[in-house]
Amino acid sequence: MIRRIRKARYRETARNLVRMKRAGLLLLAVAPVATVAVYFLGGDSDSDAAAGQHGPGTQRPYDQDKSAAEIKADDKLIAQLPPGLAAPAKKELAQKLVTSAENSTLNWRGQYGYIEDIGDGNGYTAGIIGFCTGTNDLLTLVEQYTKDHPDNGLARYLPALRKVNGSDSHEGLDPGFTKAWKAEAAKPAFRKAQDRTRDSVYFDPAVRLAKLDGLGTLGQFIYYDAMVLHGPGTGPRGFYGLREAVLKEANTPAQGGKEKAYLDIFLDIRTKAMKEKKAHRDTTRVETAQRQFLYDGNLDLKTPLTWKVYGETFKVR
Repeated sequence: MIRRIRKARYRETARNLVRMKRAGLLLLAVAPVATVAVYFLGGDSDSDAAAGQHGPGTQRPYDQDKSAAEIKADDKLIAQLPPGLAAPAKKELAQKLVTSAENSTLNWRGQYGYIEDIGDGNGYTAGIIGFCTGTNDLLTLVEQYTKDHPDNGLARYLPALRKVNGSDSHEGLDPGFTKAWKAEAAKPAFRKAQDRTRDSVYFDPAVRLAKLDGLGTLGQFIYYDAMVLHGPGTGPRGFYGLREAVLKEANTPAQGGKEKAYLDIFLDIRTKAMKEKKAHRDTTRVETAQRQFLYDGNLDLKTPLTWKVYGETFKVR
């Protein structure tokens, strides 16, 4: 994919207004469903691979330390909310938006067999969401798939996948792994396994947290796309680390903040993190797509949509 560098727009005025608002805001105790805590492990993770860098011990669910009663209250709140990005048509749209940035196409179902080393330091990138051999998610996918289908064509590569996890190495994978991946991707069972891992690692956690933060469909997608690109890590470039940085400057809508202002700052902080990595310095997936939708006031992510990524125009009717 062509990654042309584009300067991100910076909204300093909006940031200053939110900073002033927060400076005079007394944060009183609120119900558990109105706030979400982000927790950090002892180690630090720069989770920002194409599919999300989150090696062993670097990710921690935002609600891990919540009580069963608090999680139940969250579940009840979410059940009362509109489906948002989880609605079938919106979820389909979300996959097209992500694939336009990840694979320069709207045909996300055509990416199950995709696999290549894009030179970002994370080994092979593969499948519908860019699972990586160096970032744990591809290993998790193959391990779980092998439990249900022990004789699959990727199972023999598990020792090598465990060895290269956390690196860009191909040791034990070449020359046959890419061919085996493509062959397995032709099977409906492996396609379903990719769908499940995408949902459990990226889509479901992102949409759930966005809803608890009081965000609408666009905000839910913004969280999802950030989770995909940066990974569910707690380091300064991981999704949860980025969100923590935003919370220092803005209130979520659930905390009484303005949705547009919060999302604008989220995108500012996200693009700053993207520019710190050579492979992600083209921020058009944010600037000429998500931020465009935000400035258009399309918080419900209504179609038709037109956006640009890497200078290429995409449309969904």
